[in-house]
Amino acid sequence: MTAPTTPTKPRPDGRSLDALRPVEMTPGFQRNAEGSVLYRAGGTVVLCTASIDEKVPSFMEGKGKGWVTAEYQMHPRSSPARREARDGRGKAPGGRTLEIQRLVGRALRAAVALDLLGERTIALDCDVLEADGGTRTASVTGGFVALALALDKLTKKGSLKRPVLRELVAATSVGLLANDTLALDLCYLEDSAAEVDLNVVATASGDIIELQGTAEGEPVPRKRIDSMIDLALIGVARLAKVQHDALAAAGVDLASLTIKKSGASA
Repeated sequence: MTAPTTPTKPRPDGRSLDALRPVEMTPGFQRNAEGSVLYRAGGTVVLCTASIDEKVPSFMEGKGKGWVTAEYQMHPRSSPARREARDGRGKAPGGRTLEIQRLVGRALRAAVALDLLGERTIALDCDVLEADGGTRTASVTGGFVALALALDKLTKKGSLKRPVLRELVAATSVGLLANDTLALDLCYLEDSAAEVDLNVVATASGDIIELQGTAEGEPVPRKRIDSMIDLALIGVARLAKVQHDALAAAGVDLASLTIKKSGASA
């Protein structure tokens, strides 16, 4: 796969068009959760935790499978001006909140072989502390790290006897900006002005899990969308490397948590 040709003029934060924002991951930031990470991508900061419950929702009972679910929340001061009261305090979750947490849940379920997890639930909580675009993609990428940390704890306790992870999963965005320019990992200023904002959830090897995108004006040629996906997959591969390194630094052997693919050498 080759990167699409894009101009290299600097962006509002000085990056080249094919550059991710600087990413920092701090595993174990929240001490009570079985898995946690403070995830920072430029000006976006998300606290992701993974909590283990030794039972499954009623609709999964008796199936011999586990479940992975997610919740997403914006802190009232995640943006420059205080937001309205947070969801769940006197009001039901908004449509955007529900959409994003369902996306995160779907993305991370795709990372796990639920039939090998046992009848237990891993609940991800993604709390956006500071928002500068890309909060849903940050929640997926950080959520995977928290999930892997929780699975590592289960494995080291002896509660999980087999690997259950399929592959590293991460997410990023690509925008179609003015003058037919493509840009990777949009900040808020770019996101709000983009002609198309495409969110891509994928595995480290480039398999697609989910695409979310809308043309804000004129329809977009299929070839341009394909170029956006190609650029996003390059970003996902880079993010997966950061995930791997952060987990290794936290003492997690990803190979021991990951199901060996057919034909892989022992």
